[in-house]
Amino acid sequence: MINNNASSKINKRERQLLDLLQTGFSVSSRPYLTAAEEMNMTEDDVVEMVKNLRSKGVIRRIGGLFSARKLGFTSTLVALQVEKQWIEKVAHAICSYPGVTHCYERNHFFNLWFTLTSSDRNTEKKILTEIDALPGVEKLRNFPALKKFKLKVNFSFSEDSTD
Repeated sequence: MINNNASSKINKRERQLLDLLQTGFSVSSRPYLTAAEEMNMTEDDVVEMVKNLRSKGVIRRIGGLFSARKLGFTSTLVALQVEKQWIEKVAHAICSYPGVTHCYERNHFFNLWFTLTSSDRNTEKKILTEIDALPGVEKLRNFPALKKFKLKVNFSFSEDSTD
C-alpha cells in the first residue's frame, strides 16, 4: 500500500521504484534484485530505498492481493455510528481483528467504516457481534459483498504525472 499524501517527499528514482512496485514487482525468490536490474541499480540500493520510503510513511506495506471469494472467504463493508469520544478506542479495537483491511473515520452519521474478510459468515457474524457490543458503538450496518467490480488501483508517480 502506498500513502499518496507523502508523494511530494520523494525523488525521481523513488517515484520510478514506486511505479515498478505497483505494476511490475517480481514474484520470485529475489524480487528486489529483479527491480534493481530493471532500474540499473544494485539490490542493496533498492532495499535501502524501500526502507527509506517506509520510514517516511510513503510505503505502508508490500504484499499480494488475493481473491477472498475464490479462496472461500467472505467479505463485507461495515458502517458504524460511534460516539465521538469513543472513535479512537473503537477503531483500535476493530483494527486488532486480522481480517480488517481498511478502517476510516468519516464525516457522516455513520462515522466509522471498515472492511472485514472472514473465513465464513458465522465467523463474520461473531466478530460483528463483538464489535457491536464495544462501548460507544450506537449502530452497526453490515453490507456484505455480493459482487466485486474493481479492486486494483495504481498511482502514477512518474515525473510526467506531477505536472
